[in-house]
Amino acid sequence: MQLLTTRHLRTPAPPAPPAPTAAGAGARAALPPLLTALLTAAVLVLSGCSSAGPASSDAKHPEGTVVRVPQNFPTIQQAVDIAREGDTVLVDPGTYRESVRITKPRIVLRGTDRNTVVLDGGVRLVNGVIATGPGTVVENLTVHGYLANGVLFTGVTDEKLQQHGAGGSAYDPLDTARFPVVQGFRATSVTAYDNGLYGIYAFDARGGVIEDSYASGQADSGIYVGQCKPCDTLVRGNTVERNAVGIELTNASDGLTVVGNRITANRVGVTVNSNDLEALAPQHGAVIAGNVVADNNAADTPEQADGGFGIGIGIGGGTANKVQRNLVQGNRAVGIVITDPPGHPASGNRVEGNRATGNGTDLALASPDPTNCFTGNQPAVQSPDGLETVAGCAAQGRGPVPAGRTSPVQAPPGIPFSQVKAPPAQPSLPDPTAPGRPATDLPGPVDPDAYPLPTTADAVPHH
Repeated sequence: MQLLTTRHLRTPAPPAPPAPTAAGAGARAALPPLLTALLTAAVLVLSGCSSAGPASSDAKHPEGTVVRVPQNFPTIQQAVDIAREGDTVLVDPGTYRESVRITKPRIVLRGTDRNTVVLDGGVRLVNGVIATGPGTVVENLTVHGYLANGVLFTGVTDEKLQQHGAGGSAYDPLDTARFPVVQGFRATSVTAYDNGLYGIYAFDARGGVIEDSYASGQADSGIYVGQCKPCDTLVRGNTVERNAVGIELTNASDGLTVVGNRITANRVGVTVNSNDLEALAPQHGAVIAGNVVADNNAADTPEQADGGFGIGIGIGGGTANKVQRNLVQGNRAVGIVITDPPGHPASGNRVEGNRATGNGTDLALASPDPTNCFTGNQPAVQSPDGLETVAGCAAQGRGPVPAGRTSPVQAPPGIPFSQVKAPPAQPSLPDPTAPGRPATDLPGPVDPDAYPLPTTADAVPHH
């Protein structure tokens, strides 16, 4: 059994006229023809359909450290271009049909109201915000309708590569010497919905926090952390729903902590992957703790080409990860599963103290490596039978475990990413005029043990 992950996804077509979904948005081999055509067209119209050009040479920086939109400059890009290191670009309510590129260090881009400051790609523009400047912050705004990503933090500075929609070079392994990792990023109280690849995307980036954000309707994953070692990144307190995949970690290793998130009503909840289509494989050493991972069987979501559906937490070739104190329930295929993709055997993973109930199969181990272990969970259905006995974490010197299985589930047809329903209003920052805090010295102290096992009441929808 091989875990079905976001490396092979369908990116649906734009909504007008309605069209069938197009194959392969998340495939790391090549972009699908339809998405390639859309992205190529978007590159041609980008300068005409967005206000992403540089500010005029006679533009003057306002007094102080805050640049206002539209009071000082009519577009976000013009304000970002004139901002100085450490400035806050403060955006008033409105719909901004542009792509924004932040290359200077320590810029804080903030909306005055999370729900009414909206960057809208119109299913024409490629990326909402691309941040390559170290210490960049994006907070308290909404980004949707982009062909690729809502918000991208990356060390990739080549604009042609960025226009392919991902941090890597057209889905080939990234040259990490040419594009060193960007240090420092933060996304706080961002709403990202209905984007063609990722909602909030950290790739070739380290020292960051993604927190208190909401992601829905992405054709790949709501939140993605990829190709970093060490990552030194914290993903906490987010809500991800109605994506093809909720949270994805690919070749993302060391110092990566995913805690206190609500991951529900996606097709797949969480994937932890190793593959050779990005650099820095194998994945190693993430902690996934205190999350709600429930009911990831939603049909009103973009479709995975390989049919991944009904999976709570899947580790595909990851190593030395800890999956602890998560509430994993109502996932029709499997609650928590460990498996081996080609060339990357999973090893050293510890699944401990979770409550996995009401899934098709609650716990499944399909990797023979004897260093993967399960202990202290609360499952009803294990595969193979007696999994916590034959693969218990206290067992020493045991041999390979017979391959487990997940419950067969037929994935329903998906819908275009641009047709996933818009989310409800989300909480704004209490004081958007407070001084901005660039993303330096992050994530700070992280204590996964501070996140207890959620209760079943925590799985009840908040809206």
